[in-house]
Amino acid sequence: MKISVELTLSPLQGDFEAPIIAFIKKLRDSGLIILENPLSTQVFGDYDTVMALLSCEIKESFEHLEHVVLTMKMVKSDRSEYEPHF
Repeated sequence: MKISVELTLSPLQGDFEAPIIAFIKKLRDSGLIILENPLSTQVFGDYDTVMALLSCEIKESFEHLEHVVLTMKMVKSDRSEYEPHF
């Protein structure tokens, strides 16, 4: 089953950019389809593969940050090819 996941990692600290960049680079290295915009990062792929990756990388981020919020939205389908029709 294919899924699409939108993530926003928000470290609650002064130096917030470095942990976000490290998180995104790990996702990029996964070989999955990754799309980025200024507000979120999107991951597309097989459910088990995406969730295994996210479980590992979210846990690692949480272990290295004292205060952090992660917002996640999931859709059951691969929306990586989506283009607005308006």
